[in-house]
Amino acid sequence: MSLQNIGIVYRKELREALRDRRTLISSLLVPLVLFPLLTAGLGAAISVLMGQAKEEIYKVMIIGGEDSPRLVDDLRQLKTIQIMPLAQTWKDQIVDKTIRAAIEIPVGFESDLSAEKSVTLKIYDYEGDLKSSLASGLIKEHLEGYREGVVKASLYLKNISPETLKPFEVEKQNVAPPEKVGGAAFGGVIGYMVILLCLTGCMYPAMDLTAGEKERGTMETILSSPISRTHLVLGKFFLVLTTSLVTAALSVTSMGVSFWVLERFHAFDKMGSDAAQLQLSIGLKQVLSIFIMVLPLAVLFSAGVMTVSLFAKSYKEAQSYITPLMFVVIIPAVSAMLPIDLTAKLALVPILNASLLCKELVVNTYHWNYIAIIFFSTCVYAAAALFLAVKMFQREDVLFRS
Repeated sequence: MSLQNIGIVYRKELREALRDRRTLISSLLVPLVLFPLLTAGLGAAISVLMGQAKEEIYKVMIIGGEDSPRLVDDLRQLKTIQIMPLAQTWKDQIVDKTIRAAIEIPVGFESDLSAEKSVTLKIYDYEGDLKSSLASGLIKEHLEGYREGVVKASLYLKNISPETLKPFEVEKQNVAPPEKVGGAAFGGVIGYMVILLCLTGCMYPAMDLTAGEKERGTMETILSSPISRTHLVLGKFFLVLTTSLVTAALSVTSMGVSFWVLERFHAFDKMGSDAAQLQLSIGLKQVLSIFIMVLPLAVLFSAGVMTVSLFAKSYKEAQSYITPLMFVVIIPAVSAMLPIDLTAKLALVPILNASLLCKELVVNTYHWNYIAIIFFSTCVYAAAALFLAVKMFQREDVLFRS
């Protein structure tokens, strides 16, 4: 095997790739911009929107309550809601977001309370809508406070201490440090984004160097050169691998820098108490660990995308072939966001194993037995994909499909 010939093909393809705007955007611009936007920009935007939603005065309706004036008056004193006149279309108005919730007070509510009968108040909302959920949550919290007041008054009349209902308290205490909590929350997202960018980084150059060559009619010219097809395909492959690795390296570096900046300027504290508990610090050790584990995955993606694109007759056709492949990658990668723990069996599942491992590496957890299984199994998958790519490049019926 001639490394000189492979290097000649590689340098030639590299010069052309650097002139390709799509390759530069997908390999350089996207990973550098995406993580800062997701961490700082999106986090701050969500914090602001949540703050605005919590400060909003929500419109609600009361169904019934004519014979329960004390409860109705108590609800009207709640400053976070505005009681609207009852309309027969209250359900439609909740769905249309004209009002956010409705409270149904059963007939004889206050008299049943006096008689110590169990009654049920119903709160209607739009499940899945944030503002409707916040409104119903505020109403529920207020009604629970009203219920406690009724219970305390009843116990007082019977000379019973309210503490009888609460003989002890239950307190939940978090023992994990903030960076571990943040890693558990963000780890799956980080693994997913690194894997997705690693794939997108190699897509455009792989399609351009295979289907694009066919479409431009330059494939025959390249094949007529005195360089063997094995050297040609390896030269092209190393260029595709370079773009994938550059994208992965930039994405991991951008990710680390983004979280470092947020921690440095105490941005999590400014986003509120919930965000402050999700602090995440990604150091050089985590960055290098994630990048090393992504290496065989980048080889797998580069060889796989090249093989699939080689069957296409045009760049557009290659895109239609790659689209299903993206779903094959996205589904296992996004599965790491679910509460799934890394096991020996899952360590053999391609893409999913790398995504789960990234989640572990972010929080500085190193299961060396799983790391070895994942690294070597992914290397085997990558070698098989590269072998298939070389074999496909030897077939005339694939190279000159009509």
